[in-house]
Amino acid sequence: MAEGGDITPSAAAPAAIRRGTPEFLRANIAFFLAAFSVFASLYSVQPLLPMFAQYWVRDAGTASLALSATTATMAMALIPASLLADRLGRRTLIVGALLITAALGCLLPFTQVWWELITLRTLMGVSLAGIPAVAMVYLSEEMDPDALGFSMGLYIGGTAIGGMAGRVLSGVLSDLLGWRLGTGILAVLILLAALAVAVLLPRPRHFLRDPIRLPELWRRCRASFDDAALPWLFAASFLLMGGFVTLYNYAGFRLALPPYDLSHSAIASIFLVYLLGSVSSTWAGGLSQRLGRRKVFWALVAIMGIGMAITLIPSTFAIISGLAIATIGFFAAHGIASAWVTRRALVGKAQASAIYLVTYYLGASILGTLGGYAWTAWAWPGVMVVCGGAAFLALLVAIRLAFIAPLSMPEKPATPPAAA
Repeated sequence: MAEGGDITPSAAAPAAIRRGTPEFLRANIAFFLAAFSVFASLYSVQPLLPMFAQYWVRDAGTASLALSATTATMAMALIPASLLADRLGRRTLIVGALLITAALGCLLPFTQVWWELITLRTLMGVSLAGIPAVAMVYLSEEMDPDALGFSMGLYIGGTAIGGMAGRVLSGVLSDLLGWRLGTGILAVLILLAALAVAVLLPRPRHFLRDPIRLPELWRRCRASFDDAALPWLFAASFLLMGGFVTLYNYAGFRLALPPYDLSHSAIASIFLVYLLGSVSSTWAGGLSQRLGRRKVFWALVAIMGIGMAITLIPSTFAIISGLAIATIGFFAAHGIASAWVTRRALVGKAQASAIYLVTYYLGASILGTLGGYAWTAWAWPGVMVVCGGAAFLALLVAIRLAFIAPLSMPEKPATPPAAA
């Protein structure tokens, strides 16, 4: 099958990866480790932002560049990465990107000045783009429809656990051993995971090299905006991710101050609630298979917003509870939206997936940094203006999506759908 679904596979096409086969197990382990590595690398600096602000740059907005620079360059590199994947192949790009990311991570502890750290984090954004740009497309191309929903949910779950582990490990180790040794240990673990992916990930069976030129790339990207639902899904990704990253970026700053006075290790341990996100993304996939995406997506966005609102209560328990509820809603909504994009795009699946992730990480960069200056000016209420406003707008988008007609193919066929 050609990229983007433009060519119908022939009857002689190789069989898709089915549940219960050795390839199914290998693929799912590999994609879980890849998702883990990407998001552990990406977010390992998030609990360190208060430490960076104190040691390097003094203000929250500038300290947030350690994360925002990575997400911004990752966003800009996603569409070129999808183009490169059409030339080189999905597997080659995924494995190569992971190995380069691990190498950059191993250099991070040796930085001596702020601009060196930001430079490495910027380059890491470019290398990291190779995995999310094509991971969901690989799954949609290679997995049997009955297996795709589980595998997509597991991949999203891997992003949750990776994001959690990267934050917890770097936060706790940096508190105990210093940030250089803490980030160095994490980089070695990511290198080992990258080597495992290189061994385990099955070679694609349904990918045809498709070295498209820029006019064709533009046509495929433009096709996404001709669809009735995809632009709204792109807007939802910007708002959901932007609001969620803003919430977590500055929760650490708040909890480090009186009356909470939590240590860096205690703040990092709060990210354990990401385990709930891993569970909720898989659960939401099954729920949307039974009820339909349109009926559950808006409710999950609302759950995220409710969790954010709870953090306004000046209590450690309430803040952590609010973060947990927001995490459940976010990962469940993101899992549904990302699968929705790959199912909805009939032309240029890789490019549609890349555009979704471009807006996703631009939201993290723009709203994440804006939240830092809101924190400096108005403390937690200012942060709530940014992330709460994003959640409210995302809810309006989700309600709009509920009224958009499905494609001509039924969304709930007699057999279980490929993804929710």
